[in-house]
Amino acid sequence: MEIMTQKRPSLAGLLKIKRPINVVDIGANPIDGEAPYKQLLDAGLVHVYGFEPNPDALARLNAIKGPNETYVPNAVYDGNEQELKVCKSQRMTSLLEPNSELLSYFHGFPEWGEVQERLLIPTVRLDDVKEVKNIDYLKIDVQGGELVIFRNGINRLSNCLIIHTEVEFLAMYKGQPLFSEVELFLRELGFTFHRFVPLVSRTVQPLLVNNDIYNGISQVFWADAIFIKDFTKFDQLSSVSLKKMALILNDIYGSFDIALRALMAVDTKAKSNLAEKYLKYLSERCGMP
Repeated sequence: MEIMTQKRPSLAGLLKIKRPINVVDIGANPIDGEAPYKQLLDAGLVHVYGFEPNPDALARLNAIKGPNETYVPNAVYDGNEQELKVCKSQRMTSLLEPNSELLSYFHGFPEWGEVQERLLIPTVRLDDVKEVKNIDYLKIDVQGGELVIFRNGINRLSNCLIIHTEVEFLAMYKGQPLFSEVELFLRELGFTFHRFVPLVSRTVQPLLVNNDIYNGISQVFWADAIFIKDFTKFDQLSSVSLKKMALILNDIYGSFDIALRALMAVDTKAKSNLAEKYLKYLSERCGMP
């Protein structure tokens, strides 16, 4: 999962949210660098509940965690015992079988996707996870198993505000649901697709650009996709939820326009003037006219 690293002035001082934002991170292995919510974590604005079945990755997370982080070894999926395919590249280890036919068209992937070990592991449904009672922000990266987790987490997702998930446009794994299927399901749950951060492409063999197997020309392969509660129905959310949405959208994604709509909805409910203050904030701190 590739993430955004740009930091911008936080909206926390303006909103003064008293309750911490509950972040759930499924597949919390830090192999791809900082989590997208790290700025909020460093500022003490969130509590992270991370799920990581890989013992080595879990040990690394626990070794560096702060007071607002809790990590457990559960594999979140469908609640049944599953076979974990441990691949040569840790980034490709999955409960799904690598799609060797598709991977053969891309540089590096046939080797990275070689299954080195098969382990039977228990899994738990997101709806049955005891450590989490409420999700404000969900970050998920489980190599193709995202839609199964969503389908087994409908109750937990009912109050979720923002989902940051990896999606694929080509089936890296056999039987893997693609972006269109994920989008359709989350739309039924009241989420709107917001943006990609970013789209990732790879060059199809045999062409190789600048002798770089990571270089991409035209074929989009995967992305991190952001889904948010439908902004045309912000009036159905509580003021606290709307403030949390505004903070996340401003601080992590720079989605100033949707953040403004959230604060306008707060003003309607609470007879406040946060939207006016936010416009001034954008002018003074973000250089927006």
